[in-house]
Amino acid sequence: MSDSINIGLHLVDRQLLDSEGRRCGNVDDLALEGNPGEPLEVVAILSGPGVWGQRAGLLGRFFGWLGGGRTVRIAWEDVENVAAHVKLRKHAKELVLGRGGERLRPLLDKIPGADQ
Repeated sequence: MSDSINIGLHLVDRQLLDSEGRRCGNVDDLALEGNPGEPLEVVAILSGPGVWGQRAGLLGRFFGWLGGGRTVRIAWEDVENVAAHVKLRKHAKELVLGRGGERLRPLLDKIPGADQ
C-alpha cells in the first residue's frame, strides 16, 4: 500500500481483520520512521494492551496490565487494505493476534446468538 492517507482519521482505532475476515484486534498505535525534514512513513501497526498506557495514561496502564501487557507489531507490508477496517494479508494466528477473544470463547459460546 503506497497511497497517502490521514492516519489520525483513517487508521488509528480501526478494527483489524485477518486474511479470513476474522476480527482480531484494533490499531492502537503506529510505528513511524523518517529523517528530519522528510515525510514520515508508517512501517508497522501496534496492537494490544501493551500500547494502551501510552495513549490513555494511568487507566491505560492499569487496563494494559490487566490485559497482559502484550504488544503485537504488524509490519505495514502485511496490510492489504485500509477502509472502514484494516484488512491484513495473514491469518491472525500467524501474527499472534486475537488471543483475548480465544481465552473468552468458552464463555461467549454459552451466550445465545454469540455464534452469529
